[in-house]
Amino acid sequence: MQSWQLPEHIADILPTTARQLESAREKLLALFRVHGYELVQPPLMEYSNSLLTYIDAGLSLKTIRVVDQLSGRQLGIRADITPQVARIDAHLLSANNGINRLCYAGSVLHARPDGLLSTREPLQIGAELYGHADVAADIELIDLMLKSMAVADIGEVLLSLGHIGVFRALAEAAKLNEQQSLQLLSLMQDKDADAVAEQVRVWQLDGMWAKALTLLPSLYGSREVLAEARAKLPELSAVSKALDELEAVCNAFAEQAVHIDLSELRVDNYHTGLLYAAYGKDCHDAVARGGRYDGLGAHFGRSRPATGFSFDLRTFIGRLPAIERLPVVMVAQQDAEAAAEAVEKLRAAGQSVIIDYGVEHNGSKEVAGRLKNADGVWQVVQD
Repeated sequence: MQSWQLPEHIADILPTTARQLESAREKLLALFRVHGYELVQPPLMEYSNSLLTYIDAGLSLKTIRVVDQLSGRQLGIRADITPQVARIDAHLLSANNGINRLCYAGSVLHARPDGLLSTREPLQIGAELYGHADVAADIELIDLMLKSMAVADIGEVLLSLGHIGVFRALAEAAKLNEQQSLQLLSLMQDKDADAVAEQVRVWQLDGMWAKALTLLPSLYGSREVLAEARAKLPELSAVSKALDELEAVCNAFAEQAVHIDLSELRVDNYHTGLLYAAYGKDCHDAVARGGRYDGLGAHFGRSRPATGFSFDLRTFIGRLPAIERLPVVMVAQQDAEAAAEAVEKLRAAGQSVIIDYGVEHNGSKEVAGRLKNADGVWQVVQD
């Protein structure tokens, strides 16, 4: 193996793509800012317990760990920024008992890729809202997520909705233990209705709960699914509340294409309620995911209602608008010292100025002119 080769699923980003990504990042952060979301920048590495690897098996498998040579304690390289932002809200911003709107943009590192074509170094961008338990907060975040999708050419966006609360209410009523719930969750995620039916039969659940859990994988489709769910699922207050929240979101986005799936439970273990995702045209997987995760801050000393979304900006590579390299002004090497003041004025005004050493350079095709002295005045002259 050559010494310069990179690990699998790790790649350099070259100038043309880097310009696209950075421009998109700037637009997204500007979008978040005008909606009241303040930028935070958590560290790339923390003590592994702070990254909540001990409460989420999937997150734990993704997290790369090393030993801190200063303290001897185990460090983790973040695989998800959301727990870090929850820590910031719960600890560093605890003086604010009201709403905190926070956003972020930074690289995360995965010990293993999510898929065959996935990178192990996503550029995670997202927004989180803490301190408001009403579905209105979820609607605000969904609106911001959909607006974020406009940075790339992904065509018509499909909003996918689910609610982990429906499954958890049924599992609790059926008196499933934690291991049984996790096992059934896995079958639900695989959309294996026959396997779900067989499993509840083996457990000999009460007929009402067995029927309800077996029904979940079939409750998907357009907005009419909600009426079907109300008619067929048991009358539990938690189920009714979940369906009410889903209906409120549907009403808030009356013109938006919506898909509802009550067995769409592909979430991190810390999610607690409404789930939402955005799918783009010709995209085989969601390009953005989010949901409610009330109480996550309790692990840092302050339990708070919370909702938010995130996505990997690198997913949009190939769909982002082209960002051309800035045209450059050349100044001959022998003139650079004498023209220094003029060069700095041009650069301060946003003009790219480079020194011409007499050899070809990577901006040769974008030369806007040359800085030359005409009657004691440095001026940009067209070639």
